[in-house]
Amino acid sequence: MTLAPERLSAVLITFNTGEQLAPCLRSLSFADEIVVVDSGSDDATRDVARRHGARVFEEPWRGFGPQKRYAVSLARNDWVLCVDSDEEVSPALAAAIAAALASPRHVAFRMPRANRFMGRYLHHGEGFPDWSLRLFDRRHAQWSDDAVHEKVVTSGAVGRMPGSAVLMHHSAESLATYLDKQNRYTSLQADALHRAGKRANVWRLLLSPALRFVKFYVVRLGFLDGLPGLVHIAIGCFNSFAKYAKLRALQIEAEAAGFVAAVAHEPRDAVRERR
Repeated sequence: MTLAPERLSAVLITFNTGEQLAPCLRSLSFADEIVVVDSGSDDATRDVARRHGARVFEEPWRGFGPQKRYAVSLARNDWVLCVDSDEEVSPALAAAIAAALASPRHVAFRMPRANRFMGRYLHHGEGFPDWSLRLFDRRHAQWSDDAVHEKVVTSGAVGRMPGSAVLMHHSAESLATYLDKQNRYTSLQADALHRAGKRANVWRLLLSPALRFVKFYVVRLGFLDGLPGLVHIAIGCFNSFAKYAKLRALQIEAEAAGFVAAVAHEPRDAVRERR
């Protein structure tokens, strides 16, 4: 007896992505449904989504992880494919997903993602294959609660799509916009690390960017991507430095606040003696 293939829900979160959303949605036409959760767009995002047959919901922004968890909860099927509005599922990836869901051997699948940066797709370094876990059975996997750099956490085996089954990331943002976004992300990361009790020292500030450069630009051949590859890794290394520099700044602020609070609660005689 042959079992029916698993049904699939494609899930997206959006905000003011009307100009780039249509190609993404067209690439998802093989899915059994498309779910779009929008966080207050004031452009044509929701209209574009409805024209392509998506079920559209509105939800105030919760942070990346919580927003994606909410979007997944609205799907009608347990197997979900989570993509961003500036990504497209290649025909090869669509075929690989259909084949995997015919008889799933894993509870989740990673897929190679090709990143377009400064006018070209990167083929090495951090830009490719950039393995991304986007297809999963929500009964055994779910997005983390991280506000930024969220990830899918699973309780079972994770498979891989073929290397030719690529998720295309073709961000149209300018370099200035990309840098602004990285600045916001490193601030969110530093805040999350600080709340988790992590600390930064001078060695972490220095070694983290250096190790990242060696790993992705040298070992993983990022230098073969020319100038875009160099700019991409340079920004990535600075992000590592900025994240820990911001964490260190938060530590200093917290220590200063703690000192002021301690002095404020000292007996007056003790304060006079210290003077």
